[in-house]
Amino acid sequence: MSNPRTAALSSAGVSIWLDDLSRTRIESGNLAELVDSINVVGVTTNPTIFANAIGSGEGYGERIAAAAAAGLGAEQTVFSLMCSDVADACDILAPVAVASSGQDGRVSIEVSPTLSRDTAGTIAQARELWAQVDRENAMIKIPATVEGLEAISEVIGSGISVNVTLIFSLERYRQVINAYLVGIEKARAAGHDISKIHSVASFFVSRVDTLIDGKLDAIVAADPAQVDTVAGLRSKAGLANARLAYEVFEQGFSTERAQMLIDLGANLQRPLWASTGVKDPQLPDTLYVSGLVAEQTVNTMPEATLNAYADHGELEAVALHTSYRESDAVLNDLDGLGIDYAEVTEFLEVDGLKKFEASWAELLQTVETALLENK
Repeated sequence: MSNPRTAALSSAGVSIWLDDLSRTRIESGNLAELVDSINVVGVTTNPTIFANAIGSGEGYGERIAAAAAAGLGAEQTVFSLMCSDVADACDILAPVAVASSGQDGRVSIEVSPTLSRDTAGTIAQARELWAQVDRENAMIKIPATVEGLEAISEVIGSGISVNVTLIFSLERYRQVINAYLVGIEKARAAGHDISKIHSVASFFVSRVDTLIDGKLDAIVAADPAQVDTVAGLRSKAGLANARLAYEVFEQGFSTERAQMLIDLGANLQRPLWASTGVKDPQLPDTLYVSGLVAEQTVNTMPEATLNAYADHGELEAVALHTSYRESDAVLNDLDGLGIDYAEVTEFLEVDGLKKFEASWAELLQTVETALLENK
């Protein structure tokens, strides 16, 4: 029986995706159980998730030994393991994909973070991963760097479904929507069935609060008289930024250009709320779920957040679209304190890429060591 809290969230228009994957989760039946019991209808992965999964050593020993026997290098082995996990997860979620006409039942796999500034390399690897996973309900994750925008258009133009990741700023999100529409136009011109191409735009939430709250603490430390002003802004920026992103989504897909493509069979590129695990233990553990309920959205949650919502999560009574001007005020007040929005979002993009690159390097080293042990 489905959990009533997650069922209500789904009924409100939020697709619940799990931000985690491992061989153990697949083979134990846990992923299938989450689909049945708490309304999970998709999965996202990233280099850190696979570094944790493969680094744990659970469930991958035989496959790594086979890769060593076949003479595969570390990167080849990593992609083989990742693609195998994603393909199997896609099979588990295939009924969801069919039932939702491909909107859900999606499993994402990310291109190497070392390609985040390499347009041509991203395009080539995205196509390779799509072919290797060989599942219609897969999604290829591409970071929303400046260099990634053209890659997003080209990959979508090839008929491939894309999860655009690491979006922090409203301006970059507008560029991502344009890249999606360009891609759909290219796909249609190339003769692809655009109704089968799906995309989400992953807008990161909690990391914004983590960085800005640190800056607010520094302001109070330098000028204690600001304590009351700062108190009213703590942990407000993440939700404000994401709510304004939903306004951008509404605006971006209400244009004549977008509506024409939708009339021809194109799908909306839905906003996906990412980084929804709460970092500050003083905050409600379901803050970035309850505060971002809106139709045509996805919320990808780490398991702890998903379980917390299933246990005690509540839908917020206020509709998201009524909060836009209040959200504007939050960002304006932060600017008045000297916290530069463009500087914050640029730092978060660079920092996010660095973290994924570090996880990728750790993952390659772990697999390299395991391959040597099996020779």
